[in-house]
Amino acid sequence: MSAEQAHSDGSASAEVAARVERRWATIAVIIIVMMALLAAFAGIHRATMPQPRVETTDPSRLHLSGEFVESNLGSVLEANGNVTVRAIGQQYSFTPACIVVPSDTPITLRATSADVVHGILIQGTNVNTMLVPGYISEQLMRFAKTGDYLMPCQEFCSFGHEGMWGKVKVIDKAEFADRAKGGGRLSCVGQ
Repeated sequence: MSAEQAHSDGSASAEVAARVERRWATIAVIIIVMMALLAAFAGIHRATMPQPRVETTDPSRLHLSGEFVESNLGSVLEANGNVTVRAIGQQYSFTPACIVVPSDTPITLRATSADVVHGILIQGTNVNTMLVPGYISEQLMRFAKTGDYLMPCQEFCSFGHEGMWGKVKVIDKAEFADRAKGGGRLSCVGQ
């Protein structure tokens, strides 16, 4: 093989490599442009299509009247067998600090904040919601097994945030029904 043949074979393979690289670069640019367009569309669509239902409340009057008065906080068994939990996040606690719920039951958590943005994260589950002052957050949940679940505030709310913890106590469905017979709101505070 002569030096000229080796040089021409090398330049031919370099041309092929350059052509392949241009194709891959073009494909990569097309993918990036498509992803940017999809992100822009999703952002614009989300901004022009707000949530179908937004509930508001006056955070300065939470404990005085309405859905989040002190006597209405905690778990309640509804007539249809579902459970509704109402809670408030405030610096640096959740009220009630311990929520009791039954296993294998549809549960609706309705919560809000009295002061700044807080977050409810129930560890070991997919329950994760923000509590924004003036707005009511609603989260649907269901627990398959009994036990205690930690519930830290997962939004930095100021100094003292690291001590803002709550607990969710999941008990047997029949035991919950027995406790709920007396009416009123249930919690496991002090237990």
